[in-house]
Amino acid sequence: MTLPVLYNCPPSGNCYKVRLFAALAGIDLDIRDVDLVAGAHKTPMFTALNPWQQVPVLEDGETVIWDSQAILVYLAEKHDKTEWWPSKPAVRARIVKWLSVSANEIQHGPADARLVKKFDSPLRYDDVVTASRKILPIIDRHLADRVWLAGEGPTLADCAAYPYLKLAPEGGVSLEAYPALRQWLGRIEALPGYITVEA
Repeated sequence: MTLPVLYNCPPSGNCYKVRLFAALAGIDLDIRDVDLVAGAHKTPMFTALNPWQQVPVLEDGETVIWDSQAILVYLAEKHDKTEWWPSKPAVRARIVKWLSVSANEIQHGPADARLVKKFDSPLRYDDVVTASRKILPIIDRHLADRVWLAGEGPTLADCAAYPYLKLAPEGGVSLEAYPALRQWLGRIEALPGYITVEA
């Protein structure tokens, strides 16, 4: 059987969230690294897969999906991973809220801070640090009386939010003041199948 192909860049948190979910859920992928430095994401072949010229992209036969959140949902649906993507409307709504937070507040806070510090992005560092200081206390308070972000067990919400929160210190954003968030990171890292961003 031909495995779905994940076009990947190892340091990317958005790619990592897909690899992490696949590892935790026992889903096999054919992972192919894309050399962004060499401009491989701007070739006609890759642009045909994703006109935004970004990773990750999942190619599963005739189905091509870009955007890490969409890929998470697709893989969970296709492989019937109902523990990660429960069918109850209220739970799904909570998960989708956190998929949105991952793509917006977390992306434009801790993730962008990492882009500046680690990859010399021209973004204004003070702005992304300010955004980080706004979102992190909210997440910490949310987790103060919860084990997981959206469900009774880990869900796609946790996989989506985890990478750029875990990697926040690489952007100079300390997590020291957020004990509930740090405990949640530890719970994810204790799950069977967990992989690091370098894996």
